[in-house]
Amino acid sequence: MSAGLLPPEAYVAALAGFRNMSVNRMGALLRHHTPEEAWAVACGVTPARGPIAQVLARSEVRAAWRRCTDERPPEQVWQRCRELGLQVVCQGAPSYPGCLLHDPLPPPVLFVRGDLGLLAGRRIAVVGTRNATGGGRQAARDIGHGLGAAGVHVVSGLARGIDGCAHYGTLAAEGEGRPIGVVASGLDVVYPREHRDLWNAVADCGLLLTESPPGTPPEAFRFPLRNRIVAALSEAVLVVESRERGGSLLTAADAIERDIPVMAVPGPVGRRSSVGVNRLIQDGAIPITGPDDVLIHLSYQHGRSAVVPADLRARPRGDDIAIYRELQREPRTIDGVAFALGHGLVEVAMGLARLESAGWVAQADGWFECVGSPL
Repeated sequence: MSAGLLPPEAYVAALAGFRNMSVNRMGALLRHHTPEEAWAVACGVTPARGPIAQVLARSEVRAAWRRCTDERPPEQVWQRCRELGLQVVCQGAPSYPGCLLHDPLPPPVLFVRGDLGLLAGRRIAVVGTRNATGGGRQAARDIGHGLGAAGVHVVSGLARGIDGCAHYGTLAAEGEGRPIGVVASGLDVVYPREHRDLWNAVADCGLLLTESPPGTPPEAFRFPLRNRIVAALSEAVLVVESRERGGSLLTAADAIERDIPVMAVPGPVGRRSSVGVNRLIQDGAIPITGPDDVLIHLSYQHGRSAVVPADLRARPRGDDIAIYRELQREPRTIDGVAFALGHGLVEVAMGLARLESAGWVAQADGWFECVGSPL
């Protein structure tokens, strides 16, 4: 397929695999340029607009992106997506999940196998340690089975241990509830390898997605990014087992940042696999002993639609409104906002953090700009 016949998604798919291309940089690039223009900017043919112009002032970024334009031509990446039967969904497309639209860090693009329509249903994330105990594995299977049988979709990161067991339980239920898997690599790079059959089963009867293009390896930094999507796609996050540190606690933190309820299965005092979940309960997480507890909680919730776009962002207050108005004029750094408003750096930094957390502003390499529908 010639470059002239490529759809816009082909350019976004190629850009997503660039070195030195963070989620923030990709978002900034696509907020100010069409996908074709964004590709030309990365090639050095078209000048950049917005915060990405400051990013490209760095010679190492310019050099890396120009090398990647030769290594990852859009037609080649698009052909691979077609071979794999992937749907490429860009932010702003009608099929882009509504619950991600105003996320503090929305994925600019998603690579999808399966049914995106499942995101209109009830959705609970079930996550936990890879080093699960026998009891934890059984609890995850039972909860996944009970939720699936009740028509609730189960979201996980498809990792070893709790995540995989939850999805095996959902698949065994053969109910209306389906598995939804979010992974940290390209959809043609299965990790862990022993989950190949599980990946295919999730894609065949549920939904499998990632923000990484085909061929992307499961690098360590991608897992925390994956966790935020697991949280953002869910109505609540349930942690079954967790040690004192781990990815499941990061997912719980991502949920808290998004005002998404956190649940936890209490474990025996003194057992390492229970330290994280028991601490979550101490900090206010909802204790869960089985799928019925989750279903009772859901009966009091109206759900978070992922299809119908709705602006659920908390409205800015006080001085944050002035900061937002200043950024409507043009992108600025923290110093720039402070100088323009005559405010202190700490005050402005805290205001920007609140606005970014609520989804009103985004930043790329320290440059902030307004995003989404205006006030």
